Amino acid sequence: MLDELLGRAELKERIAELEDERDALAGRLEGESDRRKDAVRARQDAEAEVNRLEDRITELEDRVERLSGDDDSLDFRGTEDLGGDRLREVVRRLESLSTAPEGALTAVVADEQSVPAAVESAFGDRASLVRRAAPCVALTDDAGLVSVALSPPRLSDQFDAWGDGFVLEPDWFFPTSETVVALVRSNLFALGHYDDGELVYETGFESDVKSAHSKGGFSQARFERIREGQIDDHLDACREALDDHLTDESDLVVLGERTVLGEFRERASLTATVDASGDPEAALEEASREFWTTRLYRI
Repeated sequence: MLDELLGRAELKERIAELEDERDALAGRLEGESDRRKDAVRARQDAEAEVNRLEDRITELEDRVERLSGDDDSLDFRGTEDLGGDRLREVVRRLESLSTAPEGALTAVVADEQSVPAAVESAFGDRASLVRRAAPCVALTDDAGLVSVALSPPRLSDQFDAWGDGFVLEPDWFFPTSETVVALVRSNLFALGHYDDGELVYETGFESDVKSAHSKGGFSQARFERIREGQIDDHLDACREALDDHLTDESDLVVLGERTVLGEFRERASLTATVDASGDPEAALEEASREFWTTRLYRI
């Protein structure tokens, strides 16, 4: 199945055909050697054809290896985590590129199995690096001046298009005026919104949730029941806080612990795991900074 997706199955079939043809010609060579001098030319032609086919087989085998993504010689020219003013500068620089019609390729790649044919063609051997960077938006131009991939906090559905410049949507990289961010941990909640790209803290609280079972006292099972009840009460309080602060236009992003994020996926446009901790306001700032970071891959 993977061979078919990467286009290797057809290449392998062609290699097998060429090898059969080469072996047949090699058999003819052995027979030609027993003939008279008038067969010398035919033998030389057959040798040349065998050499050509062997070169072609080697070429196709190299291509199969590249498509397999096993070529360790290929690597990114560099990577960088972008945020804040540095991210804005890089995005503006990419948006400023102007080419002839259909001179700039923008391709949103959802995952490593979904690399568009346009990316394979435009990036050539280095398309495997786009696959490694996915999910990402891959950018290149027909002169090869730009060859990068960006992995922002969120992306649109997969697409690829050639135009006279790159297509970069601001809400892939930055919060909007409707974006509300919540940090939810099993014992902490914090909420804020964005004003001209800057985080404004609104509310937050910490709840008393048991974190470890002492050696004495009640059983482990009872301890777990008490702790789970405390977490449930805390999550109920988080939901109430969201109800008090969200509007119909709010674009909610929920960050926090993997174990509790599932409780908020239905009402959030996006959720993500972060490691931010500390008091609610400081933790929210750390989580927001971590989330709105874009990884740049130089291809």
